[in-house]
Amino acid sequence: MEAMEESPASFWQGVEMFNQGEFYACHDILEALWIEAGEPQKSFYQGILQIAVACYHLGNQNWRGAVILLGEGIRRLEPYQPAYAGLNVTQLLELSHNLLIHLQQAGPAQVETFSQLVLARTQPPLAPEAAPAVERVEGVTLPTLVQDPEA
Repeated sequence: MEAMEESPASFWQGVEMFNQGEFYACHDILEALWIEAGEPQKSFYQGILQIAVACYHLGNQNWRGAVILLGEGIRRLEPYQPAYAGLNVTQLLELSHNLLIHLQQAGPAQVETFSQLVLARTQPPLAPEAAPAVERVEGVTLPTLVQDPEA
């Protein structure tokens, strides 16, 4: 897949929102780019949007929405590996796929445990004595958007 010449500043704002766990804000920013883009950028933006919305659904304990959109986003981004638009796509896909597998294995009854991953990213750190009891999900982290070291 041929890389974009340069990513717009709003793209990097969307990346920052994604990495801060502000998935709805990321969606708003990247959707504006997606609407105006032509291929191959359009599908690239859409894949990231779908993973962001999947994480948003996960934060709202919507297991089905999270699973469906993670799968769609992964499928859409696969051709952009290993890197595109300055992002390490392979790493994003590995983290997203790991999350998807764990969600599928746990099933809808365990969605609250996974939603804590979203809350942990969006909430300011609490003092250890004030931290709520949260069950850890071993081996699972939320996807992040990481800049490609080659870019």
